[in-house]
Amino acid sequence: MASLNFDNRFIHELPGDPLTVNQTRQVNAAFWSTVTPTPVPQPQLIASSAEVAALLGLTPADLQQPEWVAALAGNELLDGMSPFATCYGGHQFGQWAGQLGDGRAISLGELLHAQQRWELQLKGAGPTPYSRRADGRAVLRSSIREFLCSEAMFHLGVPTTRALSLVLTGDAIWRDMFYDGNPKAEPGAIVCRVAPSFIRFGHFQLPAMRGELSQLNQLIDFTIDRDFSHLLAEPVEQRRALWFREICRTTAKLMVEWTRIGFVHGVMNTDNMSILGLTIDYGPYGWVDNFDLHWTPNTTDAEGLRYCFGRQPAIARWNLQRLAEALATVIPDQAIFSEGITEFDEVFALAMGNMLAAKLGWQLWRSEDSELVNRLFDLLQQAEVDMTLFFRRLAYLDVTQPDLSLLAEAFYRDDLLVQNQLALTQWLNDYSQRVLSEGILPEDRAARMNQVNPVYVLRNYLSQQVIEAAEQGDYQPIAELLAVLRHPYTEQPGKAAYAQKRPDWARHKPGCSMLSCSS
Repeated sequence: MASLNFDNRFIHELPGDPLTVNQTRQVNAAFWSTVTPTPVPQPQLIASSAEVAALLGLTPADLQQPEWVAALAGNELLDGMSPFATCYGGHQFGQWAGQLGDGRAISLGELLHAQQRWELQLKGAGPTPYSRRADGRAVLRSSIREFLCSEAMFHLGVPTTRALSLVLTGDAIWRDMFYDGNPKAEPGAIVCRVAPSFIRFGHFQLPAMRGELSQLNQLIDFTIDRDFSHLLAEPVEQRRALWFREICRTTAKLMVEWTRIGFVHGVMNTDNMSILGLTIDYGPYGWVDNFDLHWTPNTTDAEGLRYCFGRQPAIARWNLQRLAEALATVIPDQAIFSEGITEFDEVFALAMGNMLAAKLGWQLWRSEDSELVNRLFDLLQQAEVDMTLFFRRLAYLDVTQPDLSLLAEAFYRDDLLVQNQLALTQWLNDYSQRVLSEGILPEDRAARMNQVNPVYVLRNYLSQQVIEAAEQGDYQPIAELLAVLRHPYTEQPGKAAYAQKRPDWARHKPGCSMLSCSS
């Protein structure tokens, strides 16, 4: 096994908590606390990502070694590891929540390999000073979902944190999945998450809210120096402006990518927003099955629909405004923030148009296309049409003789197909004329569409099937599903079962339709 090179800049260069006792408390004027993971009784590596291991200079065989299994379970530390949990705040469902922090995440350190920085973080490795009333643990079902989704998103081309490993702990963890007074014991697990940085909007918000402006300035300069080093060549007075604009730009692009694949995060609190524009914290997420802009996978959000599919871009913008308010406590030039938000708006509009053009097989987006797209979205929602299947099948439509029957398998209800048949047929005719106006060859159009419209996404029911197998001791389905998700845009022989629309039995099944924040 190759030697590991940890430099752990976050804890070496930013102020830390002077107390080392692991008990819940308010941590002031500090960004991190020393925390040792809580050992588990029977660690067992049940899944890993070979691609993420390679990023760290490791092999799958390395991860199987006893010392690595122990490290990934939080039972031992390897040379250079120096575990810590970070302190941050955030707006949760639109309300300021004060100090939050890494309640069940413990970072092992920052590993350098091949001129890249990778922070290794264990989720579910025990309590921290930020755990509040929780135990700092994670159950197998939520850990499987995070492990699989982190990797699925990467292979879909969406900016995301990664997942190195999934370890079964041997513990029984008590959880009330739907907060309805019915807790039960579930198997515990730990995911090792990997990212260049886990810094969130909330890391900047908390010192701003507390008036800890010296610490806030430290964090801004540290973040630019470590994670945005390409800006260091700019004059000092311009760095922060360019930095905020880049955060706005990457966040806008992330929202377009989520929309493209039908992904709904479920909990877009400011503490779940990455400063690098990554998808972070996979809790009650989900993929849109039948197209619905108002759908949310989060039971906590079922009434307010704050974080539903169609609102995600607007919430991202709102979150950026809250970040701007925090930064404004030490950056007096308000034009920096108005220009940054304008950057978000402009980048989002351009990227969204380009994305929709690609999904629909057009070479260029035209302003008049909005009407056609809005009609489509209305029809997909009214007729309960599967988003993933519809766009994939649309690539093979003969636009010289458009036939709705080609798309029939994407409909969840035959009666709604019949009710909306006339309007859908008219839309297909108008769409076909739009395609023909560009003169693109059918095979070129199909290839363009198939590059952005996946065959395979991590539908909730697929995750639930894998979870149920794992809870019975069968972990092979995790690897099998991950193998399919590694090539989401390529139709794979013998894998049709992974490309089907949600079955009727999964429409209202717990874990398949709605999930809670403990999921």
